[in-house]
Amino acid sequence: MNKCKHFGRCGGCSYLDIPYAQELAKKEAALHEILGPHGSLLEGITPAPSQKGYRNKMEFAFGDEGKDGLLALGIRKRRSFYEVATVEDCELIPNDFREIALHVQAYFRKTSEAFFHRKRHTGNLRHLVLRRGEFTGQILICLSTTSNLKAELPPLITQLLELSLDGKIVGILHSINDGVADTVKDDNVCVLWGQDHFLERICGLDFIISAFSFFQTNSAGAEVLYRLVRDMSACATPRLAYDLYCGTGTIAQVLSPGFEKVIGIELNPDAIKSAQENGRLNGIINCEFIAGDVLKVLENGHDTTGNFQTAMPDIVVVDPPRNGLHPKALTKLIALSPPNLIYVACKPESVARDMAVFIETGYWPIRIAGVDMFPRTPHVEAVVLLRRNDM
Repeated sequence: MNKCKHFGRCGGCSYLDIPYAQELAKKEAALHEILGPHGSLLEGITPAPSQKGYRNKMEFAFGDEGKDGLLALGIRKRRSFYEVATVEDCELIPNDFREIALHVQAYFRKTSEAFFHRKRHTGNLRHLVLRRGEFTGQILICLSTTSNLKAELPPLITQLLELSLDGKIVGILHSINDGVADTVKDDNVCVLWGQDHFLERICGLDFIISAFSFFQTNSAGAEVLYRLVRDMSACATPRLAYDLYCGTGTIAQVLSPGFEKVIGIELNPDAIKSAQENGRLNGIINCEFIAGDVLKVLENGHDTTGNFQTAMPDIVVVDPPRNGLHPKALTKLIALSPPNLIYVACKPESVARDMAVFIETGYWPIRIAGVDMFPRTPHVEAVVLLRRNDM
């Protein structure tokens, strides 16, 4: 069953050695246990539309295949600073990513360039970020190196554009990173060819996505997730909805046909600009996007421009970072006292912890469902609908 030579050493997959049905059963049992006494509400886990090639974003690292081995490009191996698992057999990525990564690897193997050594701070090759619209086929490539790179990039660009791919490359970027941390940085980026973004289509809506903006890594799975959230939101009066931690406004725009107004709040101003641009692209006029800290916006009733006044929403959707709601934001949200609340969590432990606080303050879970956004990994998305007890 397992076809990948790196399985067990690569940090990507955990369940390549069992049937998918068994994987789902394991995830459902784990989610049931995490939810504790509320596990009986779990409606099950919706399977991923596809178990292979579903990732629309990958951050590959340059390293070696073993100590003093060949230059390699791929996924960091477990418990290794420098060794990477190459992508020939990777089942998580689309064929286009495989072709591009292997070609970039081969190109730099013919040069004298070395990977950036995190201890000695030598070498110039750092990362390759690939993004692809599953429903549009548009591909964005970003090469990350130090400023000391000697290899010529124009020949690489020409060769990449000549590759036979299922999709189409729309932009090739170069990111300069002279820092010591092993991270992909979104500053000092230039466009080598084409444009600095790609287009994806989710639930009939178009979204412009830049190289470093957040977007669900499984586009088909995101459609399943967002439709579930939209279905759960139908319980609310169709007047006003809040989308907290809204990112580029995907959930807000999916909800917009069902409400008179949707307000999205997000800390990252660039994400808010993208949300506003995407709203215009989709002809949506009933979404307002606010740049600011969720806690402060809810507390002060306005953004930095003073244009927003807090109103009582009929439902609030929260899709916070992995660690869940900040305690102060949680307190402020409870004080806002919306009649309905939908909590989207990529880390179920976070929603289980925060749900206990909601229950103590007058809310009760009505529906709980799982969505498998990350096949062959242990991760699962949890969605919980809570209602205030006096409703």
